[in-house]
Formats: sequence, C-alpha cells, structure tokens
Amino acid sequence: MKIVILVSSFPPKWLGGMEIATQNIARYLAKDGNEVHVVTSLDSGLPEEIQKDNFFIHGASYPKIKILGTIIFWIKCFFLIKKINPEIVHSQTIQMGSPSFLAKKFWGIPYIVYCRGSDVYFPWKFKKIISKMVFNSADAIIALTDDMRNELKKYCKKDIIVIPNGIDLEKFKGFSKQAVRDKFKIHFNKKVILFVGNLRSVKGIDYLIGAMNSIKEKVPEAVLLLVGDGEQKKELEEMVKHLNLEENIIFSGKVLNKYIPEYMSASDIFVLPSLSEGFPMVILEAMASGLPIVATKVGGIPEVVKDGENGLLVEPKNSKQIAEKVLLLLENNELREKISNNNIEKAKEYSWRNTIDKIEKIYSEVMAKKHGK
Repeated sequence: MKIVILVSSFPPKWLGGMEIATQNIARYLAKDGNEVHVVTSLDSGLPEEIQKDNFFIHGASYPKIKILGTIIFWIKCFFLIKKINPEIVHSQTIQMGSPSFLAKKFWGIPYIVYCRGSDVYFPWKFKKIISKMVFNSADAIIALTDDMRNELKKYCKKDIIVIPNGIDLEKFKGFSKQAVRDKFKIHFNKKVILFVGNLRSVKGIDYLIGAMNSIKEKVPEAVLLLVGDGEQKKELEEMVKHLNLEENIIFSGKVLNKYIPEYMSASDIFVLPSLSEGFPMVILEAMASGLPIVATKVGGIPEVVKDGENGLLVEPKNSKQIAEKVLLLLENNELREKISNNNIEKAKEYSWRNTIDKIEKIYSEVMAKKHGK
C-alpha cells in the first residue's frame, strides 16, 4: 500500500514523543512492504527529499508567520500529497488533518486522523471549527487513550478507535547498570531519579525540583538527572541554584533517542510530573527498562500506570506528594522490586508489532470500504 504520513515535525531535529512514535510507525509500515512517505516541516541543513530506513521523508518549508505560516505549510503538504498520489493519508494530529481534508475533497484520497495529545487537550486557534471539519470527513479516527477518546467526543460523534503507542522492547535489554554508570561517571552509591523530556512548563519539572529538597534530607545520596532541553532550562537552572541543589541535580542536555535506554538502565526511579499528557512514550520506555514510576494523574497516564501495581500516582503541581512517593520507593526495596517486575511484564502489552497490526487493519478496512468490498 502507498501511504503518506503527515506530521508537523520529525527527527533528527525533533525528538518528542510524537516524532519518535511517527518514526517508528513509518519504519514498521515500510518493513511490512508498504511504500511509505512522511511529509513534514523542512529543517535547515536537510534536503527536501531523503530516503531513510526504507521510507521517504519529504520536507516542506514552514514560514515563521503567525497563522499564515501554518496555512502556507498545509497548502505545501496538500500539493505534496498530490505529487506522491498515495492510496491513503495518515494524519498525525488534528491540525495535520487539514491537508488530508483538502486532498479528499479534491482527489478522493481517504484519510485517517491519529490524535496525539496536545492537539486534543491544549487550546489552539480555530480548534473547534477545524476539528469538526477534519473529523466529519475522516475515514477513521484514532485516539491514544480512553481519556483522549472521551475528550474527542466533544467535537466528534463518530466511533473513535483507541490504539496506544508502541515500544521496541529489544532496545531496553542487556544493559549492565554498573557499566552504564561508569560510562556516565555516576557513583554506584547514588540513588538516581530520572526525568526524560522537553524542559517546558507543561512537564511540571519545577515541582520535581521542589521535591528534591525533601528527598535529599532523608536520602543525601539521591541525584535527579534531567535528560532533555527546552525553553524552561535557564529558569530551572536558576531555581536549582536558589535552592542550593547543584550537588543533587544534573542537567544532561538533549540526548538522542537511541541513548535513552542507557540513561534508564543507570537509574533507580523514573518520575514524570507533567501537568498534561496524552500517552507519553517515555512511560513505556521506563516500563520496558523495569524502572519504578512516579507520575501524575493526568491524561492517559492512569490507563498505563496502575497505582501501587506498576507505579505510584500523584496529583499534578504537588511537590510534597512527589517527594513522599519517591522516598517510599527509595526506602522500600520490596515495593521497588515488585513494581519493577510488574513493569517489565506490562511493557510487553505495548509492542510496536501489536500497534502496527491494528493500524494496518484500519487502513485495510478504509480501503475495502472505498472500493465497496
């Protein structure tokens, strides 16, 4: 099958959950013998068209002009769809459903919309109008979680299919904790608390930093490792200085996704203090690594992390609760081991193979309906 996947940004420059998920979807679809074309924004220094991992990446320039720039980008994507002439278009986010909507109206190409999180939970310009327009013409609509499906019902009366993100389990096996710690110069005696993600206010990192004051009082060897970069970095660094936590908090900066399993294997606990989430890939990565998880009760997180079974849940914006749960895990070896083992088992439910099989089944159903079968 010839498939176009529309996504606003893509690796190597962009390494958020949606971008990594899109890369994996394209890779697996191509492995299955499909001709896959990713249409995305053009990053400086990259060619307009490149072939990688047996799929094609087409870049369209995205003018930095408010609203108008987005419209121009969508029109460029629309013409790239015409040029590629796929059998089906797969839109990653509601917004990227706009070029798909036009392609269906003009050329009758069916499309699906795979909602990712920020497009559903966050406000954006003309959200209600564009959502209704895109959903009304879509041949299938996918949400990452049940919570997301319930939120989408405000804009859509159609059936919404839930398909979670997947994970490549093999990437998280075979690491020696001590060897990775030696590589990163982390002392074997340290208790490493890990955060991986963009350093943005929506991630709630300031509340995790706030929790470190209480954590270090009871566990002086505790270290918080912040893996990622973003607009809030300077502000967070100032906060760390103000709280005299320089010895307990490490900013590692931006890290390529292929190295994340090493950071996971070097750590003792993973914390995701987000104020809003769809279905965070990083939770699955922590699970596959066997890390006990402390995470906020937002978005799709409670559908993956069951409190007391494979992690501990806290209220958003609550440094006190984060500190309590992290300390509980650090001080209770039996609980930590139980949650770690449960996570390794639960991660098996989220293999990319399962996810791709479900997506391909939807493609087949859409195409069969188009051809009246």
